[in-house]
Amino acid sequence: MNFLRRIVESSRFQNFITAVIALNAVILGLETSPTVMDAAGTLLHALDQIAVAIFVVELLMKLVVYRLAFFKRAWNIFDFTIVAITLLPAGQGVSVLRALRILRAFRLISTVPSMRKVVEALMRAIPGMISVLTLLSLVFYVSAVMATKLFGQGFPDWFGNIGASLYSLFQIMTLESWSMGIVRPVMESYPLAWMFFVPFILITTFAVLNLFIAIVVDAMSTHVDVEETQTRDVIELDHREIMTELRALRAEMSKLAAAQNPQSGSTPSDENGSKETT
Repeated sequence: MNFLRRIVESSRFQNFITAVIALNAVILGLETSPTVMDAAGTLLHALDQIAVAIFVVELLMKLVVYRLAFFKRAWNIFDFTIVAITLLPAGQGVSVLRALRILRAFRLISTVPSMRKVVEALMRAIPGMISVLTLLSLVFYVSAVMATKLFGQGFPDWFGNIGASLYSLFQIMTLESWSMGIVRPVMESYPLAWMFFVPFILITTFAVLNLFIAIVVDAMSTHVDVEETQTRDVIELDHREIMTELRALRAEMSKLAAAQNPQSGSTPSDENGSKETT
């Protein structure tokens, strides 16, 4: 059992599985090309089956090593589900689900420290991002109602209902053909329409969306500060332990020195006394 655990947790085994995942992702991509499938479809199918067999063996080894603890990690459950789907009878819907094996490449996030820090920072930023997203949604809803009332009759394709207005405003927010594509044609019928669209762009694109960047940067800075604080605490704790051990060692050496000095000091006098007696 320990030998199998060392294999599963070894870096060589993890690198091998990662290489198989990458190769399988390339195979899945090549399977989308009719030309490649006509030339080497049999080989690609065989390689795909070999990759599936390796994934099954990997999961069986982990189940033997970790047993029920295997299902305590969400990514293990994801791997188990994907491999189970690949073992189902072939079909159109199942083939689509089998393509989800490429998502296993996201395990690289846990092995690269820099990527792990970014993900952890994003997770910390989610509460603040939800608040900004709520504010943005409110601005979008109010603006969509206003745009439908103001420009719906003249431009029903863009602002005929609240759904069309939301989509048009989203295009304007992304600055994709917002001027020549939407705003200038609207201004030909409504010359003062710029008084609505320009403040909308300033609020959404240049103000609210930039808050997302600020929140993520602040979360990353906080995460780095927390890691530095933890590192300093660990170093300080180790320093205290080392100093305590040094003090204890110094005290023991002082006791040994004190115990040896009286013996060495009494020995010459005893010898002189014995000589005088003789």
